[in-house]
This record gives sequence, C-alpha cells and structure tokens, in this order.
Amino acid sequence: MNIKSDSRKIKKGDTFVALKTLQHDGHDYVDDAIQRGATKVVVDHGLYDVETIVVEDTKEYLIQMLKEEYYDQIKDLKLIGMTGTNGKTTTCFCIHEALNNHGMKCGYIGTLGFYIKDKICDLPNTTPEITDIYEMLLTCRDKNCKVVVMEVSSHALSMKRVSGLEFNYVIFSNLTEDHLDYHASMEEYALAKQKLFYMLKENGKAIINYDDPYKNYFLLEQNHNITYGFQGGDYQVTHFALGGTRTEFTLSHGMDIPYTTSLLGKHNIYNLVCVLIVLEKLGINQEDRVELCEKMKAPAGRMDTILYDTNTIIVDYAHTPDAVEKILEAIHEFSKGNIITIIGCGGDRDRKKRPIMAHIATALSTYVIFTNDNPRTEDPKQIFQDMVQNLDNSNYEIVENREEAIIKGIQMLKKNDILIILGKGHENYQVIGTEKIDFDDKDIVVKTIRS
Repeated sequence: MNIKSDSRKIKKGDTFVALKTLQHDGHDYVDDAIQRGATKVVVDHGLYDVETIVVEDTKEYLIQMLKEEYYDQIKDLKLIGMTGTNGKTTTCFCIHEALNNHGMKCGYIGTLGFYIKDKICDLPNTTPEITDIYEMLLTCRDKNCKVVVMEVSSHALSMKRVSGLEFNYVIFSNLTEDHLDYHASMEEYALAKQKLFYMLKENGKAIINYDDPYKNYFLLEQNHNITYGFQGGDYQVTHFALGGTRTEFTLSHGMDIPYTTSLLGKHNIYNLVCVLIVLEKLGINQEDRVELCEKMKAPAGRMDTILYDTNTIIVDYAHTPDAVEKILEAIHEFSKGNIITIIGCGGDRDRKKRPIMAHIATALSTYVIFTNDNPRTEDPKQIFQDMVQNLDNSNYEIVENREEAIIKGIQMLKKNDILIILGKGHENYQVIGTEKIDFDDKDIVVKTIRS
C-alpha cells in the first residue's frame, strides 16, 4: 500500500498524509517523509519540494483516498466490529479462535495485536490508525481470510480510524465508566461508540446487550437488531451455573441449547453469547457451536490462571470499575478461602474512577495491595491518594513497586486462597515516566513461585 500516515513507514514513491492526533501533528514529519522517499504529500498548510496537495481536513481526504484506491480489494471480507467498555478482547479473540478452529480463516485486530490464527505483530492501540487497518485488511485478503473481527474503541470512532469501512456485524457489549478524561460525559462516550452502528451494511446485523442501560443508543431503527441477555432479548440465558473450572449455561432462541465452557464467570457468558450468535449467523450448525464453545480458551491476560499448591493465582486485564467488580464477583462464586487483590490505576488517565475501583476492590476482597499500574508521568503518590480518599474500608496497604507487591501477595497465601492481580493482563511492560520498562505480571508470578 503506497499511502502512509506514519513517516517511518514511507518507501520511495509513497504518498504521505499529515494527520493531527492526540500526541502528534503529522506536519512535523513531512520533511522526514520526503527524505525517506515520499513523492507526494497531503497537508492542511505549507508547500514542499514534492507534489503537495493542500486540503481543509487531511483525515477526511485520507478516508476518501483509501476508499477509492483499496476498498474494492477488501469489500468481500466479512467485517465484524465490536465496541463497549468491557468484553471486547475476549469476545473478538474467541470469535477469531472459533472460526479458525472451524476452518473459516479469520483475522483479528485488537488489544492483543494483529493475528491471522497466529500473531503477526503487536499494535500501538486497540484500534490502530486507518492506514494501518487497510494494510491489515489487505494482508487478510492476501492470506485468504473470509472474516476479520476487530475491537473498535471510542477513541478510534471519535478520531475516524474506521471511517469509510462497512461492517457485516457490529456488536455492543456494555457501557460503564471509563475514558472520562477524554469524553466529557457518559452520554458523549455512548455517542462516540454509537458511530459504529451507522457503519453497518444494508443487510448487516447489529448485536446488542439487552441488559445494558445504554442499549437504546445502539438500537438504531434502520438496522437489523439482535438482542441478547439474561433479563430478556432475542437470545436469552435462561439458566447458568458457575464453578471454579467450568461454566454451564442454557441459551434460549426458539429452543433451549445447553453449553459448557472453561471460561469462568457470568461476564464471560455475556461474551460467549455474542460469539455464539456470530457463529450461528455465519452458518455454523448447532452441534459444532456447542463443540467450539467447549474448546474455547480465554485469551492471554484474561482470567489467566496459575495453580500454586492449594492456591489459585489469577492475572487479569480488568482496569475499569465494572470489570473489577465483575471479576471479583465471579471469583466469589468458587472461592473457598481468602481473596487477596493487587490493583492500581493508570497515571495521566481518568481520576474519577480511582476511588470507585479502590472501594470495589476492598469491599469484595479479604485484603488489597494497591500498587503501580503504568503511572506514566504522574506521581504515584497522587494516584494512591486519589484511590484511598474517603475510603471507609481499612483492609489494604500500599506497596508502590509492582514486583514487590506481587511477591508480598504470593507470600500471604494460605490454604485455598486466591490471589488476583488486576490491571495489566497480557501487557509485558510498565510505563514509568516516559520510559517503557519490561514487566510481565505472569512472569513475576512464575519466577516467584519457582524460587
């Protein structure tokens, strides 16, 4: 593909489009793009030594360029886009895994990276820039994929990173407090996510969580809507049983179909119902859906479980109030001993959710260790102060160093206890200041229990 918005990817003869993002102004990199071989640049101001196209809005121009140049080459891919605060990664990755296991080649674009069955590369954002998305979709086409499933964040929708694409399926999971450092209100957050539901193909299907209080933002009149949930919906969970190693549930849609899975917790039933609806709509029969559900495994960093003597250690990405509450409630369903939770809040991000997360963690745990979770350029002491302000519960301590916190949590374990380490999941780094330092929660756990 010869249209780029990242000057580092420019090759001789390429066109460079200068985009303005939260962190960078692409106009600062035009000279770099030209030095690397760009023969045409698209800007909103300035003249350069190569062919220069000056436009009012470089992002809108780029969207049209990509559509005219490449859309015909990817239009036969079935695109599935999912938005919502929680559940995107598990749902999308399970769709990807299930379809590939069934022999229907599927690509995945999201928090865990870019996959076509196996991992191809990491990504800088849950939903990358539109030029990168087109490159990945073209790769999926070249690799004979039939389907591509992608996580679509509210930031991406606000910044038009998927504009111009048309989806066969769009999914809404839930909306809970997050990213209010970027969105001014919950309504603005909902309206950002709603944009995905205007990108549905004429014969496409919108899959919406019936139980979520924000569902009406996504039940657009012009769409073919399918709802799911426990409280009602076209696909309703009529029975479920949660355990420490298996989850069972019955899904009712015309007839009752029982499913079992190794994914734990009620929140994962919501995720799996989305997966099963997509599999059914893609023509996979009931018997195969039951079998695929039974074989599904949670992606890396989602309820990632390590057994240690009689104890269980769980690493999970939960980093919003709702996600923390759901995972701790799920653990209560099978816990036989104490629940020790290690949790932090990211720096330079929404401060309002910090005391909420601290309250949930202390209310639903026997003991909590607050620690660093990507403090970035913010003083960790300020983050901890925000977390514990007006906190009534006293069953906690602060251990700033995350490795020390994990070691302490493991040392506290007695018979049949559960240690849950929240916030980073699959991430293999810590951002301290502006530096990205190698750090992996699961690796620290394994190293500690081995020693």
